Amino acid sequence: MQNWDTRTDNLLMININSIFNIKTQAEFEDLALQIFKFQFENNQVYRSFCDLLYKHPSGIKTIKDIPFLPIQFFKTHQILSSKNTIKTTFSSSGTTGSITSKHHVTDLEIYKQSFTKGFEQFYGNIEDYIILALLPSYLEREGSSLIYMVDNMISQSSHKESGFYLDNISELKTQLIKLDSEGKKVLLIGVSFALLDLAETYQFKLKNTIVMETGGMKGRRKELIREELHKQLKAGFGVKTIHSEYGMTELLSQAYSKGNGIFNCPPWMKILTRDTEDALTLNNSKKAGGINVIDLANINSCSFIATQDLGRVNENGSFEIIGRFDNSDIRGCNLMVL
Repeated sequence: MQNWDTRTDNLLMININSIFNIKTQAEFEDLALQIFKFQFENNQVYRSFCDLLYKHPSGIKTIKDIPFLPIQFFKTHQILSSKNTIKTTFSSSGTTGSITSKHHVTDLEIYKQSFTKGFEQFYGNIEDYIILALLPSYLEREGSSLIYMVDNMISQSSHKESGFYLDNISELKTQLIKLDSEGKKVLLIGVSFALLDLAETYQFKLKNTIVMETGGMKGRRKELIREELHKQLKAGFGVKTIHSEYGMTELLSQAYSKGNGIFNCPPWMKILTRDTEDALTLNNSKKAGGINVIDLANINSCSFIATQDLGRVNENGSFEIIGRFDNSDIRGCNLMVL
């Protein structure tokens, strides 16, 4: 792993591994401030956005002072803080003719470290799991960061039974029942509509399987609130809790929920909320607001992103997603037209 190439003399050289070795909140804040300074100097789009807000590193003393780039900029601009060659471009799903987000990645090893160490933070070694992936809407298109992540996790699994399933849900049903009855450690990860289809077609009473939804009906089924979705999935799979993964094309890190929609972040990721009427003001309490994400693994793009999700952050740093903005654009996005 090469050191992070800051390309500016006035910044410290930081080893990428320091991102994934964060132990305390103080270490997180110190590194976040350094990465903000790096991205301000090396990311033209982010620098222009900060300039319009009259935000300069000399005036940024805490992470709450850092400007968050509206996530829509990944649809309209190339968000890069690195001059290295782009190794791959992840793209979001979208309807025909719609503009999709594009996340240009110059260092795939950072992504691999992030999703591997992030999963291990909450579930232990990937190699111990049989991973059964039910992600048809993602498999049917190119450029999915989720498919890249799960495919790599499957390759890390030490079990030959791990793999993807598309239309062969009868085979998946047989495999799932067999493995669970044998007491194997199974992770069934799937998009919401596909998990619902599976749970409604067959009835399960799983005892050794983690069922994890990644969200999204992708236009295949009626959208459900989380409580109703999890209620149906728990009934169909015969499990007590439904786990969830929170990630997106524009991020290289994921948060996980082990039940009840309460998510926790790995040490290099943090969630804040902003006022729904004033995109530049952060909430100071458990008040619901727009989700802002600090993802230090995004060192080569932008680590400070204002998403379109609505949520609530708890005192212990865990968070809940309660919906999305009704309007297509986040308030404050029109601050900048390049």
